[in-house]
Amino acid sequence: MRSVPGCHGNLDEGTCAFYARMLALLNQSDVPVLMGGAYALERYTGIGRHTKDLDIFTRPEDCRRLLDLCSAAGYRTELTFAHWLGKVYGDGNFIDVIFSSGNGIARVDDGWFEHAVDGQVLGVPVRLCPPEEMIWSKSFVMERERYDGADIAHLLRAVGSGLNWRRLLRRFADNWPVLLSHLVLFGYIYPAEQRQVPAWVLEDLLGRLRDDMHCPSPRARVCRGILLSRAQYLIDIEQWGYPDARLAPAGNLTAEEIKIWTAPAKEPLE
Repeated sequence: MRSVPGCHGNLDEGTCAFYARMLALLNQSDVPVLMGGAYALERYTGIGRHTKDLDIFTRPEDCRRLLDLCSAAGYRTELTFAHWLGKVYGDGNFIDVIFSSGNGIARVDDGWFEHAVDGQVLGVPVRLCPPEEMIWSKSFVMERERYDGADIAHLLRAVGSGLNWRRLLRRFADNWPVLLSHLVLFGYIYPAEQRQVPAWVLEDLLGRLRDDMHCPSPRARVCRGILLSRAQYLIDIEQWGYPDARLAPAGNLTAEEIKIWTAPAKEPLE
């Protein structure tokens, strides 16, 4: 088998060849896509971590076109979760086609593409997810079996001083406490690197926290933990009567989407 440029030692040649074919197919199409996951993380942080799949990001309205393109090329495809994720299978491997996040918050929109970064994966030119959107989407991943906080800390250490912080704050919107929590942890993890986060950002968020603490109006009874983990806060929703923060109109998901997305979380961990 012909060697694939950029194929790392812990990936076999068959997997690298499948990835390279998929990237070439997508580059030749008119479906706009971005590369995320481990390859984007390596580009920004220098950390090489090669996982079991390839993460391709596209807009929600382009997901079906991308899956149809791959089907026409002979690959098996599925819309795994209709609100955020599809998959393409081939040669014993697969890629993830991501157009939102499991909690429905981090939907891929034009901003992802406007601020994308040029890169190369396996010898194929690609566009990478912007670091701001990577931080935004990863910040909500706090499952018992997966926590992306270290990725965020490493991104802040590597590119924090160059981030578009105002855009990042707009991305978090009312979910700003989640960002603040990661920034506080970053200062704890890397005390000598604290200046990677501009002082005005922390002052802004801490000011919001102070205002929130002294807010005289009654608080809404809701469990936002379900936005961070679909498994660990089920008891709050199902037994303790808290409204589900993912459910429209407060959130972005329908009851049916929540039911399908939650079902795997009820299965015991192996």
